[in-house]
Amino acid sequence: MKRPILFLLFFVFSAKIALAQDTSAYNIQRAKINSMLAERSAKFSQYDESLKARTGIFGLQTKQDIRNSNEILRTVVMNDNNIFQELKVLLEYKDIQFKQAQTDADFNTQRIINFKTTIRDLQLKNDELLNYNNKISKNSDYKTLTIVLAVIIIIILLLLLRKAKLNAKKSNISSIQVK
Repeated sequence: MKRPILFLLFFVFSAKIALAQDTSAYNIQRAKINSMLAERSAKFSQYDESLKARTGIFGLQTKQDIRNSNEILRTVVMNDNNIFQELKVLLEYKDIQFKQAQTDADFNTQRIINFKTTIRDLQLKNDELLNYNNKISKNSDYKTLTIVLAVIIIIILLLLLRKAKLNAKKSNISSIQVK
């Protein structure tokens, strides 16, 4: 009896630890994406400022200004690609968590169905045993009553037989005395 309980406790604690690890990995991934988004926002602000930079003659942009803007834009795009990859990982974590929750729900539903079936079977067996017990109890009552009646009849017959013998002795004694 202790072994199944220990197994159940082990299963529950290991599931909680695994869920905690999944949750912490998910939170770490979220923090990573948030930092990447903050970095992207900062880079985009730099890009916006580089577009306003005009270091050329008469306030025009030079090739260097345009190259600088393009380089910042390229880092923003690379950062965006990294964000998309990390978002994909985050969504995979969510899918794994959803599948795990679905699996747990299915497992628990199956356990509940099994428990209900077991309870129903045990209730049927209990009713069957109660009926059997009542039947045996009634048979026992009938047997006891039969034995008591048989004993009473035997006692009555013995008393009648004794009385008949006494009467026979008295008649033999009176017939002997009359002769």
